[in-house]
This record gives sequence, structure tokens and C-alpha cells, in this order.
Amino acid sequence: MPMSDWQSPAAYEHAQDIAAAGMAWEYLRRDDDYRRVFQRMKMLPAPKSGGRKAFSERWGLRFPCRSVAACRAHSCFLDTGTLA
Repeated sequence: MPMSDWQSPAAYEHAQDIAAAGMAWEYLRRDDDYRRVFQRMKMLPAPKSGGRKAFSERWGLRFPCRSVAACRAHSCFLDTGTLA
């Protein structure tokens, strides 16, 4: 995650137009515990039974996709890394 000057108002100008869900994501992606747990899950060859559900419930996540095929293209949404 790129670091910015959290004290600079300019660094948060974009936040004026963020919906509630987007603002929640801005907080969550900076949470050290979330980042650690996400990285651990990402390294698993296959999630444990109920693991994804437990993860999403712990962090209050909801997934808007209706089918597995539709969600595959959006699987990076929960990644805390930077876009290349």
C-alpha cells in the first residue's frame, strides 16, 4: 500500500466523493490485523471449509457478485497491495 502524508489535506481530497462502503474500505485496508490475516489466507493452497465465510464475517465484508464466474474477474478487490 502506498503511504501518503496523513496530515496533508490534499492526500484526502478524493475522500469527499467516496461512498460509505468506499470509506469503510479505506479504513479496513489500513488495518494491520486485516492485512496480516488476508496475506495468510492468500498463501493457503485452498481455503479451509468455512474459512472465507469466517473471514468475511470477521471483517464485515459483503460480496456483490451473484456467481462464481462473475466474481473471478474481481477477485483482487480485497487485496491490500498496490496496483501495478
